[in-house]
Amino acid sequence: MATLIILIGVPGCGKSSLAAQLSQEWGCRVISTDAIRAQLFGDEAIQGPWPLIWQEVQRQFQESVQQIHHNQLAAAVYDATNTRRRQRRELIAVARQLGFTQITGIWLDLPLTICLQRNRQRARQVPETVVLRMQRQLVGAPPHPSEGIDWLIRYRGFGSKAAVPTTALYQNSRKIKGVESTGIAPVQQQEPNTATS
Repeated sequence: MATLIILIGVPGCGKSSLAAQLSQEWGCRVISTDAIRAQLFGDEAIQGPWPLIWQEVQRQFQESVQQIHHNQLAAAVYDATNTRRRQRRELIAVARQLGFTQITGIWLDLPLTICLQRNRQRARQVPETVVLRMQRQLVGAPPHPSEGIDWLIRYRGFGSKAAVPTTALYQNSRKIKGVESTGIAPVQQQEPNTATS
C-alpha cells in the first residue's frame, strides 16, 4: 500500500516540524514545496512559477511510489499549506493517478494567535494578511474525507511549543480505519472516505 500523508495548516502551525518527525521516526520521504523552491530558484522565499513547482512535486510523487513498492520507503509526506479545498482535491486526484493508494490528511489546527506569533519569530516571515487569508480558507472549507482523503486527523495542540506525538498517530492509524482517537486530545473524529477505500 502506497501511503501519502498530506499536511494541512497555515504557516507557523508546525507542518515542517511534523514532517521532520515523520521522516525520522517512520522513515517517510518529505516532499516540501519550500525545499523545491530552494532547489529550483535558489531560495525558498522565491515563489517562482507554480507549474514548475507542481511538475517537480509530481516527479517526486512518482519516485516515492516506486520506492514504497520496492520497500525502500515507508510513506511520503507532502509538506505544504493545502488550505484551499480545490487545491486539495486536485492534489489527491493526481496523487492517486500516480499510484498512491492510501491518503492520510493531518490538519494542524492550532490557535491562530500561536501561528502568528511563531511566524513573527521566523527569519522568513509570511505576511500576516496571507496567513489570515489561509485561515479563512480553512474555516470556510475545512478538510473533509469527501475530498478523497481516507483518514483525516485534526490535531488541536495548545502552547507555543506543541509537538505532535507521532507514535500515537502511527499506532492508532494502523488499528482504526478513520482514526477515532490518536491520544493527542482533542481530535475531531472523521469517517473514512469509503468511495476510495
